Amino acid sequence: MKKLTTIATVLALCAGGLYAVIAAEKAAEQPAPEAAKEPLVCFESRKGASEVTQRDIKPGWPNVKCSPTTGAALWYGDPFDGTVPMGKMPLLDKIPEGHALVKPRTEKLALMPMCGTACHNGVGPTFTPPTLPKDKKPTPIPTMAAMVPDLANFQHGRERIWCLDCHHATKRNMLIDNFGDPVSFDQPQLLCGKCHGDKLRDWRDGIHGKRIGEFASDGKKRWFTCTECHNPHNVQDGHRNKGFIQLQPEPSPQLPRGFANADHEKVHPIPQH
Repeated sequence: MKKLTTIATVLALCAGGLYAVIAAEKAAEQPAPEAAKEPLVCFESRKGASEVTQRDIKPGWPNVKCSPTTGAALWYGDPFDGTVPMGKMPLLDKIPEGHALVKPRTEKLALMPMCGTACHNGVGPTFTPPTLPKDKKPTPIPTMAAMVPDLANFQHGRERIWCLDCHHATKRNMLIDNFGDPVSFDQPQLLCGKCHGDKLRDWRDGIHGKRIGEFASDGKKRWFTCTECHNPHNVQDGHRNKGFIQLQPEPSPQLPRGFANADHEKVHPIPQH
């Protein structure tokens, strides 16, 4: 009897060990779970200023596709994603309501709430107009220099303008228009047009800047505003004396299979009268 018990115990232990070995081998064969991938972020017109995170609007339909070459946005699943009506704009009153859209940037400006409440709230003798410098050369503040390093070599206006030519004197989380009224950071064109009237005209007419959306002239479009493309604190951008940093160009488009040339591009599908 004892022999049978011993044999049964040994067999049970062997079976248990064999099961453990088989289970371990099966676990080793299973692919390791993939680490969570970081969401893909690409820029729309200026790195660090107009970035969009890729996500699915619906399964298999991303909101944006990014260039593997430059990291820029190449294609939009929904060009109006995250946009709001642009608001009133002089000489654009003929555009149907809701057809001129912009993407708000205020929530992406990390320093803006701090500027308007903690440091420059317009309260107290330090911030009232009588104490402001008269030569447009404010005393350097180490904290400000650390937060906005572009100000160390401020190029905008070639030393003819200073902070309060653009920023509201007491509402520092607002810009300022020609009449001294506050302007939202989401409508910088109302500020930039004070000095750059020709560029504002061209932007308004669709010659300058960028728009995406419906092709029809009266279609709904997203308008890119000035600061989505230009850095107002560093418009000259060093030795190049221009407001844009050059990007590595995309490769040229490939001809469709079987096409010897691009003559088909010269034929308009709709007869012109």
